[in-house]
Amino acid sequence: MTRPFVLQFEPAEIPTLAARFGPEADDPAVVAAGARARERGHYTRPAFLRVCRWKSPRSGPLVARNGAAAIRRQTAAALAATDDGERMAALLELEGVGVPTASVLLHFASPDGCPILDVRALDALGHAGRSTYPVAYWVAYCAACRALAAEHGVSVRTLDKALWQWSADQSRGA
Repeated sequence: MTRPFVLQFEPAEIPTLAARFGPEADDPAVVAAGARARERGHYTRPAFLRVCRWKSPRSGPLVARNGAAAIRRQTAAALAATDDGERMAALLELEGVGVPTASVLLHFASPDGCPILDVRALDALGHAGRSTYPVAYWVAYCAACRALAAEHGVSVRTLDKALWQWSADQSRGA
């Protein structure tokens, strides 16, 4: 059982923190790649590689080992699934894709439905980052983020930005 995800700051701060995250942090090409994947039902290889690099440039050589057919098959399965665990499991079949990178692929194809799993966001929810994340952890994280967003009347993306920004501020001593 995963221990609860608890907001480490006052909920009233969510809009202000998210606004400071800034629109420039969302690479327009990555946002567009996710939107096109949502429309077509899968990522193309170039879009997949772009989104993976946005999350982790170090993963570039590993994710580049995936062929176009595998990317299409696994991302289509993920985007068609309605269960968070199934979505994640489909993406984890791809070379070099762990839960954090898969969360970005899901997020940009469904920005109001899937949060980005990131050590900063986890910090803002009272959890430390890990080297690997079980699928069950991802499912619990999604549920917690969706519940927090709904409870505080914000989108999942707004909450996601606020979580990241709060942790970044803490590391800078803000």
